[in-house]
Amino acid sequence: MALAAGAVAPDFGLLATPDQKVALSEFKGPVVLIFYPADWSPVCSDELSVFSAASRLFHARNAQLLGISVDGPWCHEAFKEQRHVAFPLLADHNPKGAVAKAYGVYRDDDDTSERALFVIDGDGKVVWSEVSPVGVNPGADGALRAVEALS
Repeated sequence: MALAAGAVAPDFGLLATPDQKVALSEFKGPVVLIFYPADWSPVCSDELSVFSAASRLFHARNAQLLGISVDGPWCHEAFKEQRHVAFPLLADHNPKGAVAKAYGVYRDDDDTSERALFVIDGDGKVVWSEVSPVGVNPGADGALRAVEALS
């Protein structure tokens, strides 16, 4: 069961590049966590393209976007470069899916994560979350509205 509004967001430190870790606690403003099953899948590519296109809207509201999947940092690097993703992609790969499990969105049947969005406020609490079917791109509108509501 995915974490709901009001829950304390578990902190984490994940690789954003093969030699750079990013921790949730580093960010003071709103953070949007974009859990997705895998780099290179058609729906994931579309979803991350939508968030990349909307990234200026989130940044204008002092929100940080972070993509998270069980793929490794080298895979993320290649994917980001080819798809021009405008925000960090974090590798939840060692131990596999540990952060997805902490947020209640790990898929045991295929060892990936659900397609899930979480908006975390400056106090480290979940203020909005949504889990979509794996084959459906949820878009960025719901997360953007949740970030705007924090203003």
